[in-house]
Amino acid sequence: MNRRLQKFTFALFFCFTTYINAQVSTYWSPDGQIKIENGSGGLIADLEPGDRFSRDHDKVGDIDGDGNVDLVIGARSDDDGATDAGALYIVFLNNDGTVKANQKISMLDGGFNEVLLNSNFFGYGVAGIGDYNDDGIPDIAASAPSSNNNALYIIHLNNDGTVKSFVKNSNIIAQGLSAIGDINNDGRIDLVACDPNSDVGGSNRGAINILFLDEFSQVITEEIVTINSIEGGFGLGLEDEDKFGGREVAMLGDIDNDGTLEMAVGAFTSNNGKGAIWILSLNSNTFNVESKVKITEGMNGFTDALTTGDNPNGTQGANFGHALCKVGDLNGDGIDDLMTGANQQAEGWGYILYLNADKTVKSYTRINSTEGGFDLSLTTEERFSRSISYLGDIRGDGTIAINYGGGAGAGSAGALYMLFFKPCDIDQLPGVNHWSDGNTLFTNWSHPLQMLTSDSLSLEQCTLKTFETNAPYFTYNENDGRCICKDSTAIQSVSTESSTAFINRCNDELMTSSINILSDDAKGILYPNPTHSDIIFKLNALMPSPGDRIQLYSLMGDLLYSSKFTSAEMKINLDNHPRGMYLITTSIKGKTHTYKVVKE
Repeated sequence: MNRRLQKFTFALFFCFTTYINAQVSTYWSPDGQIKIENGSGGLIADLEPGDRFSRDHDKVGDIDGDGNVDLVIGARSDDDGATDAGALYIVFLNNDGTVKANQKISMLDGGFNEVLLNSNFFGYGVAGIGDYNDDGIPDIAASAPSSNNNALYIIHLNNDGTVKSFVKNSNIIAQGLSAIGDINNDGRIDLVACDPNSDVGGSNRGAINILFLDEFSQVITEEIVTINSIEGGFGLGLEDEDKFGGREVAMLGDIDNDGTLEMAVGAFTSNNGKGAIWILSLNSNTFNVESKVKITEGMNGFTDALTTGDNPNGTQGANFGHALCKVGDLNGDGIDDLMTGANQQAEGWGYILYLNADKTVKSYTRINSTEGGFDLSLTTEERFSRSISYLGDIRGDGTIAINYGGGAGAGSAGALYMLFFKPCDIDQLPGVNHWSDGNTLFTNWSHPLQMLTSDSLSLEQCTLKTFETNAPYFTYNENDGRCICKDSTAIQSVSTESSTAFINRCNDELMTSSINILSDDAKGILYPNPTHSDIIFKLNALMPSPGDRIQLYSLMGDLLYSSKFTSAEMKINLDNHPRGMYLITTSIKGKTHTYKVVKE
């Protein structure tokens, strides 16, 4: 066997064994963001500084019938008709996440026809609740939690986002409002009203009320489930000024598979303002608390340092747990994860909490001005992450979108950040290996000193570093938390220190549609990738030589096509081959390269 064929055979064998034997997990990578505020992201609205636009928001469903999911966004300090009377906006989206149009609903607009007073704060809490009146159009809930109103409105919409009718439920305090799905199986979405200022059991200890509504959109008073320091089975744990309930809750489902429902509830001013999250396990019949886990700095797996001290707006501390949102399994371990935030920590930090089945935190990553991979430009008093909601795959390309509220600085009317995440396969290569040579894009480890140079990282945090640095290869050691990210010139080597080598397939050059394959004076591209039919290999600045060859292989090593280069552009037709992944190898001027292509 000649050396070229021997080298190719080894490379092909490595690629096959890596694909077949590697342990593959799906992580969700940052994939861009859209900022929606007045004059940006397509939004042109009647907003003024201090309106608190995006104080709360939620996915509603397709209101106008264009096939795209739409949003409801609160602006609780809007001044239509009275100072801080409040308003909300129905925001119609394009399929790229930008705003197509919007409809304001206030005392003066949108057909609401409700008398609101000063500081009613209509729109403080909002939620999408599905089609409550069975007219084929999704509806919304909105709260106005001032002492002279304390109302929950169920608003039935027209296709244009105006109000068809509404039902006012009085004596419902909801400084936060969350849709939690149909937990009592009556065919209607249920709600949680958050009352963090409740003094039951002590000063500002807080409470939540689980609300069930009837076919007339009225709260069934006798079925309200109240959970606070003395009701609903919570038991010990809450203290004065904890503000249990926060501004949102997140229904996680039965993550420990024991028959109870897990609900995450914030207590954002506990621990001198640092904040905390309680994960409650609720009885599936009574919805009372059967057990609970508290998550805060230094407790149950959450190790980040949270700030204390006075904030510019008069509050104290980081306010961890202010907002909560279930986001699905973001690290491929089979357990749904939780997004939250500490909106008073610096400019406001978002957190992804990767959960264990026992409701403790396995790991966490941050989203802020410098971390998370979204290149966010946040102001000093942005209060990013003061509200969070799940949007899903609006683009129809397999990505998901998560909405974060912000824009709380002076002179701002408020802003919503729509963050997109894409799925990425992370291959853990078999055996004990590491990536050597090549260029280092990030490291927290000194080989000469054999010690960490910065914080120990979790696997999730190390994977995020590959997203932030576009690194295709990384080495991780779970014993000491070392993380070393390398470029595509790195070489896999046997580790003597119990490290593991990984490939980030989103950053792997074999999966790109435009590939630099030779030296700087001779570049070629392989496109389109993925393809439906033809795959084209084109040399940009080099003519082929006699003996140069291109070949197509299946993943099992079967040779499907082989040809000498007859021109600088070679086309391979895949019409007679099934959908899936293939390998193309090129041998040009003695250099052999192998690339993955996907037929859709």
